[in-house]
Amino acid sequence: MKTFSKNASLAVLVLFMVLTLVACGSDDDDDSNAENNEPTMDIVETAVADGRFTTLVTALEAAELVDDLAGEGPFTVFAPTDDAFAKIDPDDLNALLADKTALIDILTFHVFSGDLRAADVVSFNGTAANMLNSKDLRIDVIGGEVILSFGSITGEAKVIITNILATNGVIHVIDAVLDPADATQDIVDTAVGDGRFTTLVQAVTAADLVGTLKGDGPLTVFAPTDDAFDKIPEDDLNALLADIPALTNVLAYHVYDGSVLAADAIALDGLTVDMFNGDGMRIDVVGNEVKLNLSGTSPATVIITNVLCSNGTIHVIDTVLDPNDAP
Repeated sequence: MKTFSKNASLAVLVLFMVLTLVACGSDDDDDSNAENNEPTMDIVETAVADGRFTTLVTALEAAELVDDLAGEGPFTVFAPTDDAFAKIDPDDLNALLADKTALIDILTFHVFSGDLRAADVVSFNGTAANMLNSKDLRIDVIGGEVILSFGSITGEAKVIITNILATNGVIHVIDAVLDPADATQDIVDTAVGDGRFTTLVQAVTAADLVGTLKGDGPLTVFAPTDDAFDKIPEDDLNALLADIPALTNVLAYHVYDGSVLAADAIALDGLTVDMFNGDGMRIDVVGNEVKLNLSGTSPATVIITNVLCSNGTIHVIDTVLDPNDAP
Protein backbone atom coordinates (compact mmCIF):
# COMPACT_ATOMS: atom_id res chain seq x y z
CA MET A 1 0.00 0.00 0.00
CA LYS A 2 1.30 3.46 -0.90
CA THR A 3 1.51 6.01 1.87
CA PHE A 4 2.14 9.71 1.82
CA SER A 5 4.86 11.23 4.00
CA LYS A 6 3.62 14.77 4.71
CA ASN A 7 6.67 15.99 6.56
CA ALA A 8 9.20 14.86 3.96
CA SER A 9 7.24 16.31 1.04
CA LEU A 10 6.55 19.58 2.84
CA ALA A 11 10.22 19.96 3.73
CA VAL A 12 11.24 19.56 0.09
CA LEU A 13 8.60 22.09 -1.01
CA VAL A 14 9.60 24.67 1.58
CA LEU A 15 13.31 24.28 0.79
CA PHE A 16 12.61 24.68 -2.92
CA MET A 17 10.47 27.75 -2.34
CA VAL A 18 12.99 29.40 -0.04
CA LEU A 19 15.75 28.97 -2.60
CA THR A 20 13.50 30.14 -5.41
CA LEU A 21 12.25 33.24 -3.61
CA VAL A 22 15.65 34.27 -2.30
CA ALA A 23 17.06 33.90 -5.80
CA CYS A 24 14.19 35.99 -7.15
CA GLY A 25 14.84 38.68 -4.59
CA SER A 26 18.55 38.82 -5.39
CA ASP A 27 18.09 39.27 -9.14
CA ASP A 28 17.41 43.00 -8.87
CA ASP A 29 20.40 45.26 -9.56
CA ASP A 30 19.45 47.75 -6.82
CA ASP A 31 21.93 47.46 -3.92
CA SER A 32 19.01 47.89 -1.50
CA ASN A 33 17.82 44.41 -2.58
CA ALA A 34 21.03 42.68 -1.61
CA GLU A 35 20.81 41.13 1.83
CA ASN A 36 24.55 41.57 2.31
CA ASN A 37 24.35 45.39 1.92
CA GLU A 38 23.01 47.72 4.56
CA PRO A 39 19.98 49.71 3.31
CA THR A 40 20.14 53.47 3.68
CA MET A 41 16.50 54.48 3.07
CA ASP A 42 13.27 53.76 4.94
CA ILE A 43 10.31 52.01 3.30
CA VAL A 44 8.69 55.17 1.95
CA GLU A 45 11.97 56.58 0.63
CA THR A 46 12.75 53.24 -0.99
CA ALA A 47 9.35 53.15 -2.70
CA VAL A 48 9.76 56.72 -3.96
CA ALA A 49 13.26 56.09 -5.29
CA ASP A 50 12.24 52.84 -6.98
CA GLY A 51 9.85 54.51 -9.43
CA ARG A 52 7.40 51.63 -9.76
CA PHE A 53 5.17 52.69 -6.85
CA THR A 54 4.00 56.24 -7.67
CA THR A 55 0.32 55.43 -7.10
CA LEU A 56 1.10 53.65 -3.86
CA VAL A 57 3.07 56.64 -2.62
CA THR A 58 0.21 58.95 -3.65
CA ALA A 59 -2.20 56.74 -1.70
CA LEU A 60 0.04 56.76 1.38
CA GLU A 61 0.16 60.55 1.25
CA ALA A 62 -3.62 60.82 0.85
CA ALA A 63 -4.13 58.48 3.82
CA GLU A 64 -1.52 60.35 5.88
CA LEU A 65 0.42 57.13 6.45
CA VAL A 66 3.82 58.32 5.23
CA ASP A 67 5.11 59.13 8.70
CA ASP A 68 3.87 55.78 10.03
CA LEU A 69 5.72 53.75 7.38
CA ALA A 70 8.79 55.93 7.82
CA GLY A 71 8.74 55.07 11.53
CA GLU A 72 10.91 52.68 13.48
CA GLY A 73 9.13 49.47 12.44
CA PRO A 74 10.06 46.92 11.43
CA PHE A 75 7.33 46.59 8.81
CA THR A 76 6.77 44.22 5.92
CA VAL A 77 4.96 45.85 3.01
CA PHE A 78 3.37 43.88 0.17
CA ALA A 79 3.63 46.73 -2.33
CA PRO A 80 1.39 46.88 -5.43
CA THR A 81 3.09 48.33 -8.48
CA ASP A 82 1.63 51.10 -10.64
CA ASP A 83 0.55 48.34 -13.04
CA ALA A 84 -1.34 46.69 -10.17
CA PHE A 85 -3.22 49.91 -9.40
CA ALA A 86 -3.89 50.33 -13.14
CA LYS A 87 -6.08 47.20 -12.97
CA ILE A 88 -8.59 49.20 -10.90
CA ASP A 89 -11.21 51.22 -12.80
CA PRO A 90 -10.00 54.88 -12.83
CA ASP A 91 -13.27 56.17 -11.36
CA ASP A 92 -13.11 53.59 -8.56
CA LEU A 93 -9.49 54.43 -7.87
CA ASN A 94 -10.19 58.15 -7.68
CA ALA A 95 -13.10 57.48 -5.33
CA LEU A 96 -10.85 55.34 -3.15
CA LEU A 97 -8.13 58.00 -3.00
CA ALA A 98 -10.79 60.47 -1.82
CA ASP A 99 -12.14 58.14 0.91
CA LYS A 100 -9.53 58.31 3.64
CA THR A 101 -11.15 55.71 5.91
CA ALA A 102 -11.45 53.09 3.16
CA LEU A 103 -7.99 53.95 1.86
CA ILE A 104 -6.38 53.43 5.28
CA ASP A 105 -8.11 50.05 5.63
CA ILE A 106 -6.83 48.90 2.24
CA LEU A 107 -3.29 50.20 2.66
CA THR A 108 -2.84 48.75 6.15
CA PHE A 109 -4.06 45.40 4.76
CA HIS A 110 -0.79 45.44 2.79
CA VAL A 111 1.39 45.95 5.89
CA PHE A 112 2.56 43.38 8.43
CA SER A 113 3.98 44.60 11.73
CA GLY A 114 7.29 42.76 11.73
CA ASP A 115 10.14 41.73 9.44
CA LEU A 116 9.11 38.90 7.09
CA ARG A 117 11.75 37.88 4.58
CA ALA A 118 10.94 35.54 1.68
CA ALA A 119 11.56 32.40 3.73
CA ASP A 120 9.28 33.71 6.49
CA VAL A 121 6.49 34.41 4.00
CA VAL A 122 6.77 30.85 2.64
CA SER A 123 6.41 29.49 6.17
CA PHE A 124 2.84 30.85 6.27
CA ASN A 125 1.84 28.47 3.46
CA GLY A 126 -1.82 27.51 3.90
CA THR A 127 -2.40 29.96 6.74
CA ALA A 128 -2.71 33.70 7.20
CA ALA A 129 -0.76 36.66 8.50
CA ASN A 130 -2.56 39.17 10.66
CA MET A 131 -2.05 42.51 8.94
CA LEU A 132 -1.82 46.02 10.35
CA ASN A 133 -5.58 46.56 9.93
CA SER A 134 -6.13 43.47 12.17
CA LYS A 135 -7.48 41.36 9.29
CA ASP A 136 -6.03 38.03 8.18
CA LEU A 137 -4.30 37.78 4.80
CA ARG A 138 -4.18 34.22 3.42
CA ILE A 139 -0.80 33.12 2.01
CA ASP A 140 -0.32 30.07 -0.22
CA VAL A 141 2.60 28.55 -2.09
CA ILE A 142 1.18 27.23 -5.36
CA GLY A 143 3.18 25.94 -8.30
CA GLY A 144 6.38 27.62 -7.15
CA GLU A 145 4.72 31.00 -6.54
CA VAL A 146 3.51 32.84 -3.44
CA ILE A 147 -0.14 33.81 -3.82
CA LEU A 148 -1.99 36.15 -1.47
CA SER A 149 -5.74 35.73 -0.83
CA PHE A 150 -5.86 32.64 -3.08
CA GLY A 151 -9.32 32.12 -4.52
CA SER A 152 -10.51 35.54 -3.36
CA ILE A 153 -13.53 37.24 -4.87
CA THR A 154 -11.57 40.23 -6.16
CA GLY A 155 -8.60 38.23 -7.45
CA GLU A 156 -5.31 36.90 -6.23
CA ALA A 157 -2.08 38.84 -5.86
CA LYS A 158 1.22 37.22 -6.79
CA VAL A 159 4.52 38.07 -5.13
CA ILE A 160 6.77 38.96 -8.06
CA ILE A 161 9.86 40.41 -6.32
CA THR A 162 11.02 39.72 -2.77
CA ASN A 163 13.36 41.18 -0.16
CA ILE A 164 13.72 44.84 -1.13
CA LEU A 165 15.33 45.89 2.12
CA ALA A 166 14.80 49.22 3.89
CA THR A 167 16.16 50.59 7.14
CA ASN A 168 12.85 49.89 8.88
CA GLY A 169 11.67 46.73 7.16
CA VAL A 170 11.27 44.96 3.87
CA ILE A 171 9.16 45.31 0.70
CA HIS A 172 7.78 42.43 -1.35
CA VAL A 173 6.35 43.50 -4.71
CA ILE A 174 2.91 42.20 -5.74
CA ASP A 175 0.98 42.39 -9.00
CA ALA A 176 -2.51 43.24 -7.67
CA VAL A 177 -4.04 45.45 -4.99
CA LEU A 178 -5.32 43.46 -2.00
CA ASP A 179 -8.88 43.95 -0.76
CA PRO A 180 -9.67 43.65 2.97
CA ALA A 181 -13.00 42.11 1.94
CA ASP A 182 -10.95 39.00 1.12
CA ALA A 183 -9.69 38.64 4.69
CA THR A 184 -10.23 35.13 6.02
CA GLN A 185 -11.63 33.64 9.24
CA ASP A 186 -10.38 30.56 11.05
CA ILE A 187 -11.85 27.11 10.41
CA VAL A 188 -14.38 27.18 13.25
CA ASP A 189 -15.67 30.69 12.54
CA THR A 190 -15.91 29.85 8.83
CA ALA A 191 -17.96 26.72 9.57
CA VAL A 192 -20.24 28.59 11.98
CA GLY A 193 -20.82 31.41 9.51
CA ASP A 194 -21.47 29.06 6.60
CA GLY A 195 -24.66 27.57 8.05
CA ARG A 196 -24.31 24.10 6.50
CA PHE A 197 -22.32 22.61 9.38
CA THR A 198 -24.49 23.05 12.49
CA THR A 199 -24.17 19.40 13.55
CA LEU A 200 -20.41 19.41 12.91
CA VAL A 201 -20.02 22.56 15.01
CA GLN A 202 -22.14 20.98 17.76
CA ALA A 203 -19.92 17.89 17.66
CA VAL A 204 -16.68 19.88 17.68
CA THR A 205 -17.93 21.86 20.67
CA ALA A 206 -19.01 18.71 22.54
CA ALA A 207 -15.60 17.11 21.92
CA ASP A 208 -13.81 20.25 23.12
CA LEU A 209 -11.94 20.58 19.82
CA VAL A 210 -12.80 24.21 19.13
CA GLY A 211 -9.44 25.44 20.41
CA THR A 212 -7.59 22.89 18.27
CA LEU A 213 -9.42 23.91 15.09
CA LYS A 214 -8.85 27.59 15.87
CA GLY A 215 -5.11 27.02 16.30
CA ASP A 216 -2.30 28.17 14.04
CA GLY A 217 -2.49 25.23 11.64
CA PRO A 218 -2.36 24.77 8.79
CA LEU A 219 -5.09 22.17 9.02
CA THR A 220 -7.25 20.63 6.33
CA VAL A 221 -10.77 19.63 7.40
CA PHE A 222 -12.96 17.31 5.36
CA ALA A 223 -16.22 18.71 6.71
CA PRO A 224 -19.47 16.71 6.58
CA THR A 225 -22.57 18.82 5.99
CA ASP A 226 -25.74 18.59 8.07
CA ASP A 227 -27.16 16.40 5.28
CA ALA A 228 -24.18 14.06 5.74
CA PHE A 229 -24.90 13.72 9.46
CA ASP A 230 -28.58 13.14 8.65
CA LYS A 231 -27.56 9.87 6.95
CA ILE A 232 -26.69 8.49 10.40
CA PRO A 233 -29.69 7.00 12.27
CA GLU A 234 -30.84 9.44 14.94
CA ASP A 235 -30.25 7.07 17.87
CA ASP A 236 -26.74 6.27 16.61
CA LEU A 237 -25.92 9.95 16.14
CA ASN A 238 -27.16 10.87 19.63
CA ALA A 239 -25.13 8.00 21.10
CA LEU A 240 -22.02 9.24 19.24
CA LEU A 241 -22.50 12.82 20.45
CA ALA A 242 -22.73 11.51 24.02
CA ASP A 243 -19.60 9.32 23.75
CA ILE A 244 -16.83 11.94 23.85
CA PRO A 245 -13.84 9.60 23.25
CA ALA A 246 -15.55 8.01 20.24
CA LEU A 247 -16.72 11.41 18.98
CA THR A 248 -13.22 12.86 19.29
CA ASN A 249 -11.82 9.93 17.33
CA VAL A 250 -14.38 10.35 14.53
CA LEU A 251 -13.88 14.12 14.27
CA ALA A 252 -10.08 13.85 14.33
CA TYR A 253 -10.38 11.38 11.45
CA HIS A 254 -11.72 14.27 9.36
CA VAL A 255 -8.69 16.50 10.02
CA TYR A 256 -5.33 16.43 8.24
CA ASP A 257 -2.37 18.14 9.89
CA GLY A 258 -1.20 20.26 6.97
CA SER A 259 -2.41 22.25 3.99
CA VAL A 260 -4.06 20.29 1.20
CA LEU A 261 -5.74 22.27 -1.57
CA ALA A 262 -7.84 20.59 -4.24
CA ALA A 263 -4.89 20.20 -6.61
CA ASP A 264 -2.88 18.57 -3.83
CA ALA A 265 -5.72 16.13 -3.10
CA ILE A 266 -5.89 15.14 -6.77
CA ALA A 267 -2.12 14.57 -6.75
CA LEU A 268 -2.64 12.13 -3.86
CA ASP A 269 -4.77 9.83 -6.05
CA GLY A 270 -4.37 6.25 -4.84
CA LEU A 271 -2.49 7.25 -1.69
CA THR A 272 -3.30 6.91 1.98
CA VAL A 273 -2.75 9.93 4.23
CA ASP A 274 -2.45 9.86 8.01
CA MET A 275 -5.22 11.81 9.66
CA PHE A 276 -5.19 13.68 12.98
CA ASN A 277 -6.29 10.59 14.95
CA GLY A 278 -3.41 8.52 13.53
CA ASP A 279 -5.52 6.40 11.15
CA GLY A 280 -5.04 6.36 7.39
CA MET A 281 -7.55 7.71 4.87
CA ARG A 282 -7.49 6.60 1.25
CA ILE A 283 -7.90 9.22 -1.50
CA ASP A 284 -9.00 8.26 -5.01
CA VAL A 285 -9.87 10.34 -8.04
CA VAL A 286 -12.76 8.81 -9.97
CA GLY A 287 -13.70 10.75 -13.08
CA ASN A 288 -13.83 14.36 -11.94
CA GLU A 289 -14.53 13.53 -8.29
CA VAL A 290 -12.35 13.00 -5.24
CA LYS A 291 -13.48 9.97 -3.23
CA LEU A 292 -12.45 9.19 0.33
CA ASN A 293 -12.24 5.56 1.56
CA LEU A 294 -13.92 4.41 -1.62
CA SER A 295 -13.85 0.74 -0.62
CA GLY A 296 -15.04 1.35 2.96
CA THR A 297 -18.51 1.06 4.46
CA SER A 298 -19.03 4.86 4.44
CA PRO A 299 -17.18 6.31 1.43
CA ALA A 300 -17.43 10.07 0.99
CA THR A 301 -17.29 12.37 -2.02
CA VAL A 302 -15.74 15.81 -1.88
CA ILE A 303 -18.52 18.10 -3.12
CA ILE A 304 -16.96 21.55 -2.53
CA THR A 305 -13.24 22.29 -2.45
CA ASN A 306 -10.97 25.05 -1.18
CA VAL A 307 -13.10 26.87 1.39
CA LEU A 308 -10.14 28.96 2.53
CA CYS A 309 -9.63 29.85 6.18
CA SER A 310 -6.94 31.78 8.01
CA ASN A 311 -5.52 28.58 9.51
CA GLY A 312 -6.19 26.06 6.79
CA THR A 313 -8.73 24.76 4.30
CA ILE A 314 -12.15 23.13 4.41
CA HIS A 315 -13.26 20.61 1.80
CA VAL A 316 -16.96 19.77 2.06
CA ILE A 317 -17.95 16.09 1.98
CA ASP A 318 -21.29 14.33 1.66
CA THR A 319 -20.80 11.52 4.21
CA VAL A 320 -19.38 11.24 7.72
CA LEU A 321 -16.16 9.23 7.59
CA ASP A 322 -15.78 6.16 9.82
CA PRO A 323 -12.32 5.49 11.33
CA ASN A 324 -13.15 1.78 11.11
CA ASP A 325 -12.78 2.17 7.33
CA ALA A 326 -9.10 3.09 7.71
CA PRO A 327 -7.09 1.09 5.13
